[in-house]
Amino acid sequence: MHLTETSSSTGRFVELRNVLRVSTPLMLGMGGNLALILVDRISLANYSVETLQASGPAVFTATTLIVLATGTVGISRSFVAQAHGRGDVKATHREAALGTILALIIAVVVLMITPLLVMAPKLSGQPPAIEQLESQYLALSTTFGAVMTLNMALASYFNGTQRTRVPMGVALTGQAVGIVATVSLVFGYGPLPELGMRGAAIGTLIAVTVMFAGYLSFLPASFYHSFARLLRRPVALGAALGLRFRKGIPSGASLGLEELGQTAFVWLAAILGLAALGANNVALSINYAAVIPLIGLGYGCSILSAGAVGADDFSRVWRIIRSTLLIALTYVSIIGFFQVATPHLLLAPFGIGSLDSATADMAAATSRFLWAYAAAFAFSMIGSAVLESVGLARFAFRTRIISMWLICIPAIGLLVWLQAGNGRALPWMWVIFAACEGAMGLACFIRIGRVVKRHENYLQNHHASTDSAASSSESETVVL
Repeated sequence: MHLTETSSSTGRFVELRNVLRVSTPLMLGMGGNLALILVDRISLANYSVETLQASGPAVFTATTLIVLATGTVGISRSFVAQAHGRGDVKATHREAALGTILALIIAVVVLMITPLLVMAPKLSGQPPAIEQLESQYLALSTTFGAVMTLNMALASYFNGTQRTRVPMGVALTGQAVGIVATVSLVFGYGPLPELGMRGAAIGTLIAVTVMFAGYLSFLPASFYHSFARLLRRPVALGAALGLRFRKGIPSGASLGLEELGQTAFVWLAAILGLAALGANNVALSINYAAVIPLIGLGYGCSILSAGAVGADDFSRVWRIIRSTLLIALTYVSIIGFFQVATPHLLLAPFGIGSLDSATADMAAATSRFLWAYAAAFAFSMIGSAVLESVGLARFAFRTRIISMWLICIPAIGLLVWLQAGNGRALPWMWVIFAACEGAMGLACFIRIGRVVKRHENYLQNHHASTDSAASSSESETVVL
């Protein structure tokens, strides 16, 4: 009995150490991304009241499209991690190269959407000056969004093989350059022009371009060889891309729906009044500090889970999840303490001092409720990431539709309709948001229980069935 308990404790410690080893660089990379986002928001908040009000809708609208693209490409991380878990080096490079080709196609589509995206602010009903600022940002967002899509595919190779320090170093370098560029271009420091809203978008473009160059320099020659071999077999490549897209689009769509829901959330906050819109934009910046590092932690959990499933070791999955949740909830507790106890201190860098007292008090009151959303997001992020690692992103997508669009947004819409012009209702919008996010997390964890119990793996199983029953061209897809 004692030996069993000791073995169990050792296993938990090993998994905790593995999660920290893989996820800490990802969290630090996300932390750098957070710093870039916060500098962007702080710069726009302090540039003018108009850019503060325009920044929320513009950033969320752009991010909705970008996460749809990057989320679809991000499934490559699970394919690479499963191949790496099986110890198949050739398959690992092939999966990474295939994900990059898919990213190139999607990046072109993102660029083609630019004219439509620029028209989106006209649907918000905001003053013309704010609509114009939003359009300025959105016109450039598809360019850096296309580069981010490519970066996601390239990073998937390093993340899937658990070499997460490489993406961390590349990301932090690009983010450091982007921070300097953003501040300089927004305010016109040194020889650079003062571009305001455009400057923030160009700063982001510079950051992601530096990252793209970094990833290319670290990729092994075998990756490029696999890339060339895939291009020489267009028929089989098309079938392989079709599979990858079908597996990835539910993940991208789920993230896109989440971001679109947050965009709708920002627009709905405006119905409560311009003061509520400004307060919510400030509170959103603080919320980033709580949730963005959790995305890196979710990626780490997904990578480790995919590796365990690829090695047919399903017994590890729950241990990986428990270790990840321990780290996530510890982090949320620390951030939540400051959100509740010292909201004005946290909000000070985001221009709260320049706001009128009603807006400032509204932002502080809202900040005290953000911990609930962060905790709920931790559960939904980890749950959906693990499901993605076994090819069940479609379940998370369906759950997102129900929780976000059939329950959350209608409930918030009813609230703002009943409380139109009453900014004090803003915190209750976040309470509803958190409850629906938590419900999604619960549904994902219930589904994970079935996955572990039945040893379900919809990525590997698909390849097995294709190999045994497909036509010659489909068979070629498997051995590309």
